[in-house]
Formats: sequence, structure tokens, C-alpha cells
Amino acid sequence: MLQVKLPDGSVLEFSGRVRPIDVARRISARLAQATLAAKVDGQVVGADAVLPEDGQISLRLLTRKDPEALDVMRHSCAHVMARAVMRLFPGVQLAFGPTVENGFYYDFQLDRPISEEDFPRIEAEMARIITEDEPFEQVFQPREQAIQLCRDLGQSLKVEHLTEGLGDEQTVSFYRQGEFIDLCRGPHVPSARAIGAFKLLSVAGAYWKGDARRQQLQRLYGTAWFTRQQLDQYLKQLEEAKKRDHRALGRRLELFLIDPMVGSGLILWLPKGAVVRRELEEILYEELQRRGYQLVNTPHIGRVELYERSGHYPYYADSQFPPIQMADGDRYLLKPMNCPHHIMIYKSKPRSYRDLPVRLAELGTVYRFEQSGELSGMTRVRGFTQDDAHIFCTEDQVAEEFRACMEMTQFLFRTVGMEDYRVRLSFRDAASDKYVGSPEAWERAEAALESVCDAMDLPGVEKKRGEAAFYGPKADFIVRDCIGR
Repeated sequence: MLQVKLPDGSVLEFSGRVRPIDVARRISARLAQATLAAKVDGQVVGADAVLPEDGQISLRLLTRKDPEALDVMRHSCAHVMARAVMRLFPGVQLAFGPTVENGFYYDFQLDRPISEEDFPRIEAEMARIITEDEPFEQVFQPREQAIQLCRDLGQSLKVEHLTEGLGDEQTVSFYRQGEFIDLCRGPHVPSARAIGAFKLLSVAGAYWKGDARRQQLQRLYGTAWFTRQQLDQYLKQLEEAKKRDHRALGRRLELFLIDPMVGSGLILWLPKGAVVRRELEEILYEELQRRGYQLVNTPHIGRVELYERSGHYPYYADSQFPPIQMADGDRYLLKPMNCPHHIMIYKSKPRSYRDLPVRLAELGTVYRFEQSGELSGMTRVRGFTQDDAHIFCTEDQVAEEFRACMEMTQFLFRTVGMEDYRVRLSFRDAASDKYVGSPEAWERAEAALESVCDAMDLPGVEKKRGEAAFYGPKADFIVRDCIGR
């Protein structure tokens, strides 16, 4: 016997095979018609997912009113887009098609380039597919059979992913809609009629699995919303964003530039921009010193051994510039983070617990090797200066120090007029072995962060398991700008 606990606290009992859509039908036919997906014990699943046969689960049925349903619908729209592209362009190789903020994309490998001139006929074919209203059906297959299926379909990228990326899986999931079938975990909406208003936005280059040494792909971006009004509002927002594009403003107002001779993702501050930057720095320096921070400066490079000791290398090697090999055998890295340098400053002399907390701060320039396709103006770069600090304190000082950090962040947001934000607490996944430190220490640190956020009544606090850094939990501020981005 399965007990299903609903959001209002009521419990329904079922025997035999049952799916979220069956629960919806038990409640009302109208709810069943509106159900697009479900959340089972916090995990989003399809409306036709098979639930456990016994025990108790918590279930929330998702309709157009729920943001999680919008993500599911966009994922389904990505499949519809891929199906349309395959109908129009022979020999298409499918890569991956996830959702992203405000939309989705799909990566394709094909002989001819897709251009914006192709968008109207792709959209027309998508509209025809949606009108046909065929269901999205999940199909499970043993991995070896799945490899053969993808070979028969001529999908070599999927064969590689099944062989290497999913090599440990015994069974894998596909979704079928009409003649289209794709390797996919889902979930998806029940049928194409749930897809609302959509539009293709842009096409860009990408690499298979993000590796610049691998096949070059074409990434087709789109967006989808439940209503035409929502889509029009979003497209208007995009137009406003173009008017306020900081890259265009930077050139027009002579604030900064990026010169290919200097290097992609490396910012040159022009005289007027340097004035703005210095004003921001002065605000930061004044506030840091007022709050008891000691200012330090560290070099732009460091020995590889320093980052090996801290654990940052080779853990983050893929996003770092390669080591610089010296004639004497030493290897150096362009500084990817300030943490090890600040720790060496703290260790430079004996300390007493009476000295704590010690707060070290720096406007430190660091370097990350972002892929060329991910670079974007000043928002995604290869060299940037961050307001960085490290606090050395006793365990019973953690909560108060964390609270002071959150208050300073709020002060700075208010100062620059950014007050639309929410907070995400990133905690460890207890099942993962990537984290350093004892489980007990992690639990105490996470409890301290959570209690502070609760006491401060911060907006939109959510917890994300598995999103912590390898060395500790963190709090991220997700901020919206003046036009809602």
C-alpha cells in the first residue's frame, strides 16, 4: 500500500501501479487535465512516472502555475525543436538539449550552417509538431540495446555518450514522440499541446562536451512560455537589454574595451572607466576597513605546489590556464583564486585564539580559462578583479562572522541600487566523496549558515544539496538587474 501525502497534509492511499496523473484523476478530472509533471519527495518527475508500490511519499502536482512546470515544458520544446531540425536538415547528429535560464538550447552537428534565415521554417515545423499533439513517451532500454539503437539511427555522438559517459549505467532512458526518439532522462510534459508560445532566438558555435579539441557543433537557442503575453513581455525585455548592453555602452561612453591583440576576455580600462572603477574601489576599501578587515596584496602568479596543497589544483584544472614551466623545473600558475595566498599570510607568524577573528581582504585579480564560446563582455571573462576576503575565526564565531558578511553584501547592493535578489545556500551532498572535512564539521557549518539566514529573514532563501564548494558550504546572492535579468 502506497501512502501519498499532498501539500495540504492530506494522505491518499493506493494499491498496485500508480502514477502522478492517477493521483490527479483521483482528486478531480480538471486537475488531471492541468497536470504537467509532479514533484515526488522534492524531485521533479513526469506525470506518467511510476511511483513506489508501498511506503509513503510527498507529492506535489505541477501545473502551469508552477515554475518547475515551465522548465519541464521548455525541455519538451527543445525536443520539438530538435525534431523539426531533423525533418528539415538531413544527416543531423544530435548532441544535448538542456534548459537554461529563460529558455533552452540544443547542440547539433550537421553539414551546413543554420542561420537566422532558417528560423521561420524551423518555427513553422515546430508549430506543426505541436498541433499534432503526440505524446512524449518514456522508454527504458538496457545500455547495450540502447547503443545498438543509436547506431541504427546513425547517432554517433549518442553512441559515444552511452559508451563513455554512461558506461556505468545498466539501463538508460529515451523519450519518443512520433518518429523522433532521443536519449533523455526527462521529465517531459504529457503531450505537445502543453507547449505554449515559443521563439528561436539565436545560433552560436559550441564544442562536443565543451572540449575545444572535439567536434564543432551548432547551438540553437530558443525560449518558450505558457502564454503569448509572457513571451511578448520577455522579448520586450530582450530588446531593452540590447539598448542597455554594457558592451555597447562601454564603447560609446569610452569606459573599457576588449582588444583581440591583447586577448579574448581580458579587459582594458579606459581613463573614464578607470575613474568609475576607482570610485567603486574607494567605497569597498572604506567599508572593509570600517568593518575590521586588514587589506593585503598578493602576486598574480604562484607555484603549482601551493595550489596542489590547497586542493585547487588539479581539482579546478579544466578552468585554469596551463602551468608555466620554468627552466629550473619550477611550475607556476596564473593565480586562479586568492585563497591559498591569504592562508600563507595568516600562517606567516604565530597566532593566538585571542587574535581571532583575523579578517584579510584584497581586491585581487585572478585568471580563469573560460572557453571562447562562453566569453561575454565583462560578465564572463578570463581575467577579473574580485572583492575577496578570508576570515580566520573560532567555530563559535562562525555564525556572527557569516552574518556580518551577509550584512555587508546587503549594504553594497543597496549602495548600487540592486535590491531585487534572493539567496541560495549551497550544501554538500552526503553521498559524494568530493568534500574535505568531517561530516560533523559540515553539519555544524551548514546549520550555522541556515540559522543566520533564518534570523535575518532574507528573501527567497533556498537550499541546494550538492552545490557546495569542495571545502565548505556557501551562500550565493542571485540578483536581478533593473530590467529583470
